[in-house]
Amino acid sequence: MEKIKLETSKTGSELVLETLKNLSVDTIFGYPGGAVLPLYDAIYSFEGIRHILGRHEQGCVHEAEGYAKSTGKIGVAVVTSGPGATNAITGIADAMSDSVPLLVFTGQVAKAGIGKDAFQEADIVGITTPITKYNYQVRETAEIPRIITEAIHIATTGRPGPVVIDLPKDVSALETDFIYDSKLHLPSYQPTIEPNELQIKKIIKQISKAKKPVLLSGGGISYAGAAAELVAFAERYQIPVVTTLLGQGTIATDHPLFLGMGGMHGSFAANIAMTEADFMISIGCRFDDRLTGNPKTFAKNAKVAHIDIDPAEIGKIISVDIPIVGDAKKALQMLLNEEQVHNNTSKWIEKVTQDKERVRSYDKKERVVQPQAVIERVGELTKGDAIVVTDVGQHQMWAAQYYPYKNERQLVTSGGLGTMGFGVPAAIGAKIANPDKEVVLFVGDGGYQMTNQEMAILNIYKIPIKVIMLNNHSLGMVRQWQEAFYDGRTSESVFETLPDFQLMAQAYGVKSYKFDDPETIVQDLEVLKEDIPMFIEVDISRKEHVLPMVPAGKSNHEMLGVKFHA
Repeated sequence: MEKIKLETSKTGSELVLETLKNLSVDTIFGYPGGAVLPLYDAIYSFEGIRHILGRHEQGCVHEAEGYAKSTGKIGVAVVTSGPGATNAITGIADAMSDSVPLLVFTGQVAKAGIGKDAFQEADIVGITTPITKYNYQVRETAEIPRIITEAIHIATTGRPGPVVIDLPKDVSALETDFIYDSKLHLPSYQPTIEPNELQIKKIIKQISKAKKPVLLSGGGISYAGAAAELVAFAERYQIPVVTTLLGQGTIATDHPLFLGMGGMHGSFAANIAMTEADFMISIGCRFDDRLTGNPKTFAKNAKVAHIDIDPAEIGKIISVDIPIVGDAKKALQMLLNEEQVHNNTSKWIEKVTQDKERVRSYDKKERVVQPQAVIERVGELTKGDAIVVTDVGQHQMWAAQYYPYKNERQLVTSGGLGTMGFGVPAAIGAKIANPDKEVVLFVGDGGYQMTNQEMAILNIYKIPIKVIMLNNHSLGMVRQWQEAFYDGRTSESVFETLPDFQLMAQAYGVKSYKFDDPETIVQDLEVLKEDIPMFIEVDISRKEHVLPMVPAGKSNHEMLGVKFHA
């Protein structure tokens, strides 16, 4: 490994910051502690990278996730050793589930103390091995530039994911007068980007035969920036489109070929189309259980083409007839470059459109504020252009169902891990990354109580997010399952008492509102037009369920709660 002589000696911490800056990192989310004191001492006088001081390590990592999910750029977090590092675990696992490009620096005790139960020591390399794409422990100061360069390359290429760099305190404090060459040389890591041309031709051939094709758009479309190609392909062959939760925004919700989100809380039209299809083209989707329901009956009448950047996902859940490993954007470009074949889906389009039109959305009661109506109104006020962040639970599904998405990377949510507490910090990260875009957060009263301490930084860093808490005085999704499948025994899912959220907002210096009148809610929500940090509490029905719903283990056509027009 080639050594490069430095003009002046540098500490490990200086090398960390200089390397990050050279690799176009402009923001770090972090929380200091003993093991990272040398790094924070370097941050004190370093220019060119903004540091955001969160209020909890989990919050810092979710902030980095919000930054990364909304932009596609690497999100960077710094935490200290021991409990600082273990507090970051949830965010790292969340990023692994949702393929988020993330770099997390964990402080570590000095090398001499490693493995000796030193103060605030934890084996973070061992702990994070199952929930990272890769991890490192730096053993020599001169290796820092090479390791960071590799880590960012691994985190952002192929299927994105989190990488952890464990940084012993002495390694970050020591000076070095040379560094190792950071030129990338990773022979064992060569992700396949170019799809196989023969397999692409098989898809085109099958399109010419299919009478009931459906396109399934996953988060991989959004991550690859392939929404325009997806829509062009769907329009060319008149193929209806179903999205996953993370695929929302890859086709506009008002597009005539869009059938809705599929799966457990998907639309009737989407789930029936997947059930009846004779050819399914899945792109950037991993066929998780929330989408497929019973995998034995999922798309049982269809030949399946599966395009994914990660070969491990192909055939893992659903048997595949045309497997293609590669980048979603490149695959769609190749499909569009193929000579167009004749196909006729007019009867199929007519049928799925009728399925879409025959369903009533929700009962528009007037005695309580309907959460669906709140989300629709926010969609109107933001013209469907806001970055929508959610926490996890009923409000998350309502936001997926009722906001009028237009753009990829527009929905920032915790999909695979389903992390309560994701919302507030992720919205902060998204707004910091996109200062010129409106960022609206939908959060429940349960998730809000997990990470609301991050509200403390809204005014400090001038982060005008709009926090809309849909308050049903319960862990709504848990309560829904208990009411539906446990004979209504709401064991520990209803909050008998709650904090005064208005006073909490005031304590953080954030302007707050509380609305509960269904007759005035349309006008009430116009306060969103103010460009300031804002907390809006909306009291909603304590009995409202997210519908339709596919019970766990059932097939997608076995939906509960579908309401049809008379």
